[in-house]
Amino acid sequence: MAARAGVEFSLQHHPTPQKRMIETMAGGLAVFDYNGDGRPDIFFTNGAEVPSLRKSGPADWNRLYRNDGDWKFTDVTADAGLTGVGYAMGAAAADYDNDGDIDLFVAGVYSNQLYRNNGDGTFTEVAEAAGIASDRWSVAAGWFDYDSDGRLDLFVVNYANWTVEFDRFCGDRAREVRVYCHPKYLEPIANQLYRNLGEGRFEDVSDSSGIGAHAGRGMSVAFADFDGDGRQDAFVTNDNLPNFLFRNAGDGRFVEDALLIGAALPGHGKPVASMGADARDFDNDALPDIIVTALAGETFPLFRNVGDGLLEDVTYPSGVAKAVARLGGWSVGFADFDNDGWKDLFTANSHVNDLVEQFEPYEYLQQNLILRNERGAFTAALELPGKRAHRGSGFGDFDGDGRIDIVVSSLGAPAELWRNRSVAGEWIAFDLEGTRSNRDGIGACVHFAGQFNCKTSSVGYASSSLIPVYFGLGAARELGDARVVWPSGVEQTIADPAPGRVIKVREP
Repeated sequence: MAARAGVEFSLQHHPTPQKRMIETMAGGLAVFDYNGDGRPDIFFTNGAEVPSLRKSGPADWNRLYRNDGDWKFTDVTADAGLTGVGYAMGAAAADYDNDGDIDLFVAGVYSNQLYRNNGDGTFTEVAEAAGIASDRWSVAAGWFDYDSDGRLDLFVVNYANWTVEFDRFCGDRAREVRVYCHPKYLEPIANQLYRNLGEGRFEDVSDSSGIGAHAGRGMSVAFADFDGDGRQDAFVTNDNLPNFLFRNAGDGRFVEDALLIGAALPGHGKPVASMGADARDFDNDALPDIIVTALAGETFPLFRNVGDGLLEDVTYPSGVAKAVARLGGWSVGFADFDNDGWKDLFTANSHVNDLVEQFEPYEYLQQNLILRNERGAFTAALELPGKRAHRGSGFGDFDGDGRIDIVVSSLGAPAELWRNRSVAGEWIAFDLEGTRSNRDGIGACVHFAGQFNCKTSSVGYASSSLIPVYFGLGAARELGDARVVWPSGVEQTIADPAPGRVIKVREP
């Protein structure tokens, strides 16, 4: 629907003969309702000239598309003040100042921006004043309230110690075939955690929290309470290094426990090119699980939460390994696309190397894939037409029909906007607003109709989807009450909610 809807964005990644790593890793996006009209809008990050890392004109602008309804979008980038600077990578949307308007953080190469939503359709860039300006290569970021004070804190995912002067030749010099280097040649660096102090200010607590003690090559972050202690933990994918799972100790500190918990590595014990991630309950046991994308031949690790704070690799028995064996995945997300009560799986696919066909039996340009969840087992259900170098993705009900639609970015090619036309069952969604908790209700979880789903804005690869909490209901008739558990610890019951609509729920 992209062309018909007026979404005419094409990601400019500015490839060079030097094969600089940033060129193949661009493409995060965000889905969020920036103007409060109830319709999800779309923001795309964009690249810049290389090696200057400066946007040279409108083709390099980041882009914001306003959803006008009826599959019509309007480019409002300039009016909103979101054209951006530098080589942007990732996006994270949330209302960090609790004023009712959703703000936006943009991660990039040596330059991050924080855009405060002014509430009138415009944004003001406030990163330096807020205390979160950075000079590192940041790929992604996410918002969560780690200290349960009702203010959203910011986790910034950093990739590596790299400069534009890096000029190592990788590939086949005899044939003069140059490719993007293996990440092992880049020095890992630590991620950053910024505590929200209120009044528009943040404090860098990377060191005191323990986050800064662990160097990796971070690609994405997903948040959930993996051990059931009521506190939000952070899972970080690392490129060809063990993943991190930062367990929230509750006293302002995090303990990196991925290896002990079972999420550091796939079952074979070797690191993979972990890229995108999502953390949700795929098997309806009320415990958050984790999906991770990786390169072709590595499969996409699926970690099932077995309780007691432990996870196990179920990539093969779940059917995921068979379905994606020849695919390279970037962004990813759990969503119940056919509303049957089981969360399906979307993967945005492509190889990392544009010349991979000359070295390996894989394709660079690939189709995206939807895997149907059949009571906890996955089968390849739908290949979306069009082989491209897909990167970021976002999810939302763009037309208000109760079916989750998808937007995807691609290197050097038009973005895709997929309208969900599935023959779907009943549905319901909960639009959560915190009072004691953060205004967005991020971290709040809903138990309903034998399912469990939580509100987060950190989904996929370097991407963000801040939408209500959706449930597919299939043909269920006896639904019962819904129970909301807020980040503050408050529990709330919604008596016998009626399906087929978005229900506004305010924390008592």
